[in-house]
Amino acid sequence: MSTTYQHDVPSHTDTTTAMRPVHVLLGLTRLSMGWMFLWAFLDKTFGLGFSTDRADSWVNGGSPTAGFLGHATTGPLADFYQGLGGQAWVDWLFMIGLLGIGLALMLGIGVNIAAVSGAVMLVLMWSAMLWPATNPFMDEHLVQALLLGILALTASGRYLGLGRMWENLPVVKKNRWLV
Repeated sequence: MSTTYQHDVPSHTDTTTAMRPVHVLLGLTRLSMGWMFLWAFLDKTFGLGFSTDRADSWVNGGSPTAGFLGHATTGPLADFYQGLGGQAWVDWLFMIGLLGIGLALMLGIGVNIAAVSGAVMLVLMWSAMLWPATNPFMDEHLVQALLLGILALTASGRYLGLGRMWENLPVVKKNRWLV
């Protein structure tokens, strides 16, 4: 027979304190993922010289999808993706996705929608480069998609973000999928 003493059972305060580093790590991870999407949007829009030269930027008439989809795709779906590259509707959908996902993750609001949308985008990027050069199937796109799932399932928007305030809005309370 086991005897439990008051001091052996962690209180709610003890559990919250013990979880604080995890919450900070979740918040920092969400911010990092958000910055990846937001930075891709900014660099492709303005040609900040990292992945996109100024002359090829979206504001200067370049296509944010033509380079990758037109030249970097490989594998069984390459022809499909190459046909999409450079089309205006694909450019707009891609850029709105990058901006929306990036802002939602950075702010910690709408993390569930951002996580699903981001995971879909990342899996599509993965499928555009089948098969990964250094592994039979796994690459950073799939790992990042899984990470987005973790961020959604752990309510990471509450940590280092506006998630708690967002969750208390009447429209979000009525529509929990907006969390």
